[in-house]
Amino acid sequence: MATDASLAKLVKKLPKDFLAGFATAAFQIEGSTDKGGRGPSIWDGFSRIPGKTLDGGNGDVATDSYRLWRQDIALLKNYGVRAYRFSLSWSRIIPLGGRNDPVNPEGIKFYSDFIDALLEAKITPFVTLYHWDLPQALHDRYGGWLNKEEITKDFTNYAKVCFQHFGDRVKHWLTLNEPWCVAVLGYGRGVFAPGRSSDRVRSPDPVNPETVHPLLRTGGDSKTEPYIVAHSLLISHAHAVKLYRDEFKHFQKGEIGITLNGDYYMPYDDDPANATAGQRALDFHIGWYADPVYLGHYPEYMKEVLGDRLPTFTPEEIALVHGSSDFYGMNTYTTCLAKNGGDDEFQGNTIYTFTRPDGTDLGCQAQCGWLQAYAPGFRLLLNYLYKRYKLPIYVTENGFACKGENDITVEEAVNDTDRINYFKGNTQALLDAIADGVEIKSYFPWSFLDNFEWADGYGTRFGVTYVNYQTQERTPKKSSAFLMKVRLYSPFIIGLCLLLEGGGSRFHRKFGESGPELACLGRGGSTKWEFGDWMARRKRRHCKRVRVLSWSGDGRRKPGPTAGTRQTACVYSPDPRILGSSPRMWLPSTLATHIFHDTDRLTDVFTLFVRYI
Repeated sequence: MATDASLAKLVKKLPKDFLAGFATAAFQIEGSTDKGGRGPSIWDGFSRIPGKTLDGGNGDVATDSYRLWRQDIALLKNYGVRAYRFSLSWSRIIPLGGRNDPVNPEGIKFYSDFIDALLEAKITPFVTLYHWDLPQALHDRYGGWLNKEEITKDFTNYAKVCFQHFGDRVKHWLTLNEPWCVAVLGYGRGVFAPGRSSDRVRSPDPVNPETVHPLLRTGGDSKTEPYIVAHSLLISHAHAVKLYRDEFKHFQKGEIGITLNGDYYMPYDDDPANATAGQRALDFHIGWYADPVYLGHYPEYMKEVLGDRLPTFTPEEIALVHGSSDFYGMNTYTTCLAKNGGDDEFQGNTIYTFTRPDGTDLGCQAQCGWLQAYAPGFRLLLNYLYKRYKLPIYVTENGFACKGENDITVEEAVNDTDRINYFKGNTQALLDAIADGVEIKSYFPWSFLDNFEWADGYGTRFGVTYVNYQTQERTPKKSSAFLMKVRLYSPFIIGLCLLLEGGGSRFHRKFGESGPELACLGRGGSTKWEFGDWMARRKRRHCKRVRVLSWSGDGRRKPGPTAGTRQTACVYSPDPRILGSSPRMWLPSTLATHIFHDTDRLTDVFTLFVRYI
């Protein structure tokens, strides 16, 4: 397991434009489903059907972030994030969803104000257009994603509205989140909205089929509908990307892509058949979408298994789809062992297990049965994707739900050791992958807040922030403190400036290429210092005005240096981006002794930690 110190050292090797933050989705946190002119989505009604969520929960309130968004941004700022990934609610922007339906000015204003507030807090918005909440009106009107011709036009129009209203400030766009889940869980297994499948217990036929659109007159077909839906999703994504590139990119200067879910599948053992099984699983989980987008075709194994059930691209369609992402968007959580066999084609006719041949598990078990912690698999998957698709990777989701966290007190839940260990392993794996040569541009753990976890309801908690769903009180968990401690999230690399009383001279010295920087800026005491000019000369633009205080050994504030004593030094800053969640940071005099081994004027030393990336 990596140490905090080793991670902090590796963090310095991140690219300068690396984005670290947290991820959420509109339906999972906003609530207020009937407020602000919003129309219903397919998840509104689905989650209210008894038995569709494990605890009977729905998205009507969620974490109430439609009302509490200012509080949420303040907490994000306190966490020191550089970016925040969130989704827009299609039915909040266009309540009925269609290209000829009216746009909701209240929805536009809500997201516009939210984006402005993020930017004011120095947080980069990373926006997902579609995170599973299709307007119910489009599903009812023509079958939603089952109708490629209609949904492509309406999704492209929705994207255009968003580019027009928000693209002057949003420079990072995702068209779709995890289309595999939309197709397989919504139209194959029937466990996500709209709940379609061949299982007539789970997905009954409509009572009055003559009253619904012809595409919806049965409860679904698991053999065909997932592949039809997936094809529609890819075509809609590609049209939205073409629109952005043709009409907006040249002056908005942003980038756009798709984000795909997919975990790593390692061979169960040395049997070559199991190695082949692992690749089949990757093809059906990742290649289904990634191969058309990045390579220009569906995986050969999918064509072999599905035959004419797999839709074919016209020459015009594949010309649009191929190359329709500026990067690889990656959502991943776990690693499985793959064994040859099984008849589940959504898994590539492969058996998944966490249990090794010797009977041990790969890692720590999460609340959800499909997730165990296994950091080496994360590194292997990053390398696999970069080698195969050859584009920079944005990690847009990665997280862990601690087992039993919903069944204990908040005081116990915030001590989320299993989640800390998960992040400790995965951040190390990410940094190791960068050392391997993989170009990685972001890391967005799921999730900023505990929230409505779809079919799991509220019993599964992924957040680094504990949410009391009765009071909506937010309480940071220790995993958030860990990420801040590692400084993956701070917009500052650790540097060291020292103020020497009575100096007046200015000097600058580096301790090696990657070491801290030293500067004498003048007289100490409780004087306020402007570091902006000094930092600007070294091209560091994020430094803030700070107040340096002298403190005595017993912690009482002194108006200035205390001659003849050896004491710790304290720096105060009201800006959480400088010192994180605590407004003060202490430097022991022993450390100052080590740094200034050639001086005995320790009482004249005042310390400022400036973090900058």
